[in-house]
Amino acid sequence: MKTLNVSLSPHIRSGGSTTKIMLDVIIALLPALGVGFYVFGWRALLVTAISVASCVLTEFLYEKLMKLPVTIGDLSAVVTGLILAVNLYSTAPWWIPLIGGVFAILIVKMLFGGIGQNFMNPALAARCFLLLSFSRIMTDYPILDGMTSATPLSIVRDGGTVEYLDLLFGTHSGTIGETSALAILIGALYLFIRRVISPRAPLTVIGSTVAFVALFTLIKGEPVTLNFLAVHAFGGGLLVGAVFMASDYATTPVTFWGQIIFGVVVGLLTAVMRCFSSSFEGMSFAILIANLLTPMIEKWTYPRPFGVRKERKKAS
Repeated sequence: MKTLNVSLSPHIRSGGSTTKIMLDVIIALLPALGVGFYVFGWRALLVTAISVASCVLTEFLYEKLMKLPVTIGDLSAVVTGLILAVNLYSTAPWWIPLIGGVFAILIVKMLFGGIGQNFMNPALAARCFLLLSFSRIMTDYPILDGMTSATPLSIVRDGGTVEYLDLLFGTHSGTIGETSALAILIGALYLFIRRVISPRAPLTVIGSTVAFVALFTLIKGEPVTLNFLAVHAFGGGLLVGAVFMASDYATTPVTFWGQIIFGVVVGLLTAVMRCFSSSFEGMSFAILIANLLTPMIEKWTYPRPFGVRKERKKAS
């Protein structure tokens, strides 16, 4: 007699796997990392290598010590290391990506049960931890030959303008993977075509951030120009955060309206921090706060099963 393996619903089978998805994300990150290596040189490559190595080694050692199946083959630790690296400056000392990688994997990922069980993005959590612990080092902008050391956001905040070609091709200061808008957009297009992520959350994050920045700037009585808004959209960590972090499967809502609300929350918080605080960015903290709200957002937006009527309140 043939036995059947009955599993819980939904009974959907897909040819996709964690390894394939992570490999697609790695491929999508390569253009931004390539520009970073070209602009910032061997130091950017070193920071990236240490970040990836620390993430992979931490996961391997933890699973060996705890006698758990070794899962580094799914490439999720590699992706965490790369995302952490794109958020670091090439001038960071070697121990910064090392500490960040250990924190991301050990504290945020493995202690909560491993991939899919973490309640916030590990790489972003590590970056925020490093920002709070080593703020001076984490804001040490690299000085490039023939270029200003100031980031585009700091330039427009001081009333200056930034060339659009600099935003596209990454010939300005910033973290390793955030400088070239064109490279990030190429990676985003690849993920959209491969259907690894939906454009819903990233586009909502970018659009709402720009809209709220414009609104808050007008409320403050300051001028709003096209260059000013373009820099906020393409000249900092907003683009890379929207594409590679606000679309994380484990820490963002899965429902249609949940992703829209999530994107608006991220955009609102980012704009508040950029316009009313001393921070030039705010993107990392905005996504982490929104990650904490994800269970609540999903509860609000989860569709009612077909055929189930809404319970009426009993008359008192």
